[in-house]
Amino acid sequence: MSRAKTDILISGGGIAGLTAAAAFGEAGFSVICVDPQPPVTEEANSKADLRTTAFLQPSRETLQRAGLWDRLEPYAAPLATMRIVDAGGETPEPRIIKDFNADEISELPFGWNLPNWLLRREIIAKIQELEDVTFLSGVKTERVLTRVSEAIVSLSNGQSVSARLLIAADGRNSSVREALEIPVKTYRYGQKALVFTVTHNIPHENISTEVHRSGGPFTLVPLPDTDGIHMSAVVWMEKAAEVERLLTLDEELFNQEITTRSAQVLGPLTLKGRRTAWPIIGQLASRMHGERTALMAEAAHVVPPIGAQGLNMSLGDLRALLDLAIANPSELGAATMLQEYDRVRHREVKIRVLGVDMLNRASMFGAQGLRDLRAGALNTLYSVRPIRKTLMRAGLGAD
Repeated sequence: MSRAKTDILISGGGIAGLTAAAAFGEAGFSVICVDPQPPVTEEANSKADLRTTAFLQPSRETLQRAGLWDRLEPYAAPLATMRIVDAGGETPEPRIIKDFNADEISELPFGWNLPNWLLRREIIAKIQELEDVTFLSGVKTERVLTRVSEAIVSLSNGQSVSARLLIAADGRNSSVREALEIPVKTYRYGQKALVFTVTHNIPHENISTEVHRSGGPFTLVPLPDTDGIHMSAVVWMEKAAEVERLLTLDEELFNQEITTRSAQVLGPLTLKGRRTAWPIIGQLASRMHGERTALMAEAAHVVPPIGAQGLNMSLGDLRALLDLAIANPSELGAATMLQEYDRVRHREVKIRVLGVDMLNRASMFGAQGLRDLRAGALNTLYSVRPIRKTLMRAGLGAD
């Protein structure tokens, strides 16, 4: 059997892997992207990913380079303000509210929020327009053999592919990372994220709101209004047993619970659609490269869903790889390129994984004294304008 040749093989067709396929294809590289699960691109499908992704400012530029932003912008809800609400007093009511406003540091919003199922639909449509990009859904990476000149990948459809660069974008349980024997450190919290959409009477005014009490943050992220109805996506991080209880509640009781937990910052909340739950961990690979291989996205790092860091870190990986590949195409996948990629990204990623870990543990505080300490820290950091602006830039991933 003849072996197919390509510049880049991407193992993993999640949002990060698909975006990488579009970006490298737009830059003129030949790409094959494989994923074992056929993508779900319709909201009504029972297997649809109902989570949303907030793309921060640097990621918008990456999406532009990939030829994706013009497709996505009409569906995006801008995030003009990041609001932190401490409701950790004796009763679940706001006691401290601090707004981080994008106009303090930029003329643009902090970011733009879009549904994950829609992202898959639009990115795949873009890929289908690119002559040198092939997306093989329902196909997984089975074996990896690397040598100095190439990575040879055996696929579940019986095909063998020779690639100058293999990109592992195959998730937190990455088979490519495992094949290369790259160790990972895992941080466990005993939490799950409950994800759903709500409607509400008070407009969100393009404000993303994190409400802190105990167990983890309750985050309301703006979505575009639908037929004049105000809508937000919610990520509620809680202890796993509590999430399982919340999943079993009837809709009326659930609406009461989420309204209370939100400290009613948008008034009464009403569930729209399904509830889904996702396990929460932190994870960091000991390095982000191997022979002819780059690790990116959750194959390299996983963080709890705080501050929209997860996928934006993944697109930071993509920017670094793309810049190195374009600067010296003849060295695509060479040891020098991959060592530089690791140098540029791994320290930055480690700092963010540890930072989000610290924030998540603080958000879980249950004891009243610890909740008071958290509120005091928020008040102090916000009150010093240079510190506030530095925190906003750091959250965006800006210099």
